[in-house]
Amino acid sequence: MIIRKLSEIINSERDVAWGNGQSRRFLLARDGMGYSLTDTIIDAGTESLLEYTNHLEACYCIEGEGEVEVDGIVYSMEPGTMYALNQQEKHYLRAKTRMRLICVFNPPLQGHESHKLGNKNSSSYQIQELPATR
Repeated sequence: MIIRKLSEIINSERDVAWGNGQSRRFLLARDGMGYSLTDTIIDAGTESLLEYTNHLEACYCIEGEGEVEVDGIVYSMEPGTMYALNQQEKHYLRAKTRMRLICVFNPPLQGHESHKLGNKNSSSYQIQELPATR
């Protein structure tokens, strides 16, 4: 059994600045579950152009307001709303207020993936190997 508390993850190696917020990574590939689970913060007023070419992702909003845009269609995000990127869609994630999403990735994240945002191209997590832990 794996037990982790958010208070133990914050400010640890599992608390990763992903580009426009923080990704608190409860489950990673090395945990052997076959998927990863994150508690992700999206900073208010940000826009991220994302495209997961290596992962499928599902996100459940538990805090804040924003939107996801796919193929020119804008979907409102608020607590209680889930979206799943089941075809590795290029999408804009916009946070009107600070948002908090619970996210599942398949295949699982390795640990230190982050985005390179700020240009006109979409950003994707790359599958990478982490150095062995001590």
